[in-house]
Amino acid sequence: MKKTILTGDRPTGRLHLGHYAGSLKRRVELQNSGEYKNIFIMIADAQALTDNFDNPEKVRQNILEVALDYLSVGLNPDISTLFIQSQITELTELTFYYMNLVTLARLQLNPTVKAEIQLRDFKTSIPVGFLCYPISQAADITAFNADTVPVGEDQLPMIEQTREIVRRFNHIYDDVLVEPKALLPDNQVCMRLPGIDGKAKMSKSLGNCIYLSDSAEEVQKKIMSMYTDPTHLKVTDPGHIEGNTVFTYLDAFCKPEHFEKYWNEYMSLDEVKEHYQKGGLGDVKVKRFLNSIVNEELEPIRERRKEYEKDIESVYKILKAGTEKARETASQTLYKVKNAMKLNYFDNKELLTERLTRL
Repeated sequence: MKKTILTGDRPTGRLHLGHYAGSLKRRVELQNSGEYKNIFIMIADAQALTDNFDNPEKVRQNILEVALDYLSVGLNPDISTLFIQSQITELTELTFYYMNLVTLARLQLNPTVKAEIQLRDFKTSIPVGFLCYPISQAADITAFNADTVPVGEDQLPMIEQTREIVRRFNHIYDDVLVEPKALLPDNQVCMRLPGIDGKAKMSKSLGNCIYLSDSAEEVQKKIMSMYTDPTHLKVTDPGHIEGNTVFTYLDAFCKPEHFEKYWNEYMSLDEVKEHYQKGGLGDVKVKRFLNSIVNEELEPIRERRKEYEKDIESVYKILKAGTEKARETASQTLYKVKNAMKLNYFDNKELLTERLTRL
C-alpha cells in the first residue's frame, strides 16, 4: 500500500546546501519513486514566527524564496502538494487539542527544543509558541495522515513526541490518528552537513551557508574560504580529514565519475584522502575539485530557478492550489478528531436523544 509523506521548511531565508543534502534531494527522489500516494510539503511560516514574532516581514518575504527553491530542485507540483502552513486554520485547532496530551516537563526535556533554545539564547524568556513547537509539528504531521516523515537525525525527538501524542490520543478517544515513522537520509554524512566555517551545522543565522541560489562565483568564493585542517600549514605537512569540512562535503557529493571529469590524477576519493594524510597535497587543489563538483550539482537548480522567477504569478498559483488541497485533507482529519472527542455537538444525534430521554 502506498504511503503518505509530510515534510517542510521554515521560511526564514533561502534554502542552502545543507537543506539540499539533508532533505531536498531525497524528497525529489521519493517524489519520483512512485511509492507514495500523497506528498505534502509545507512552508512552515507559522512555526517560523515562534522565534521571529517581532519580524514577521522576514518570514513573509521568504515564503516565495523557499517556494522557488522547492521548484528549482525538482519538486513537481503535479505530484507533490506545496502549501503554506498559516493558511490552514485546522492545524491551529488540532494543536490546541493536542496541548492537553503533553506535560510542560515533557516539552522541556525534548532534546531538539533544548538545543534550539540554547542556540537562540532564550534563557528564561522562552516564547510559549516556541516551546509548543513539537505539539504544532504533531498537528502538521497527523493532519495529513502522514506515516512517513523525512528528517535529519536532530529531528528524531520531534517525531517521537508526535508518536507519543498519537498513541495517547488514540488510547483516550479512538484510533483515528496515524502514527508516523522517521525516514533518515541514506548518506550519513548528509544528515548534518557542517557550515563552511567548520561549525557543527550549516545555519542561516550563523552566515556559514552555501545557498542553492548562489552564483557559481559566490560558491567558489565560499568553498575557497572553507575550514580545513589548521595543522596543515604546508603542502608537505600530513593532513587530517576528520573534522575537515572540505572532505566532509566530498563525502556527501563526490562520485567516481567526477575524477575523470575534473581530477584524472586520482581514481577515487580514498586515493585523495590517502595522499592528503601522507602529505604532499595542498588544500587549494582539493577545494578546486570540490568547487567543480558542487557547481555541477547546483547549475541545473540555478537555471530552473531563473525560469520560475520569470513568472512569479504562476508560483503563487501553485502555492494557492496546493494550500487548498492540503486544507481539504486537514479538514477531514479535524472532523474525525472532533468526532472521536465527542465535540461534534450539532451533528451528534446521540447527545440529543440522550437528553430527550431524561425529560
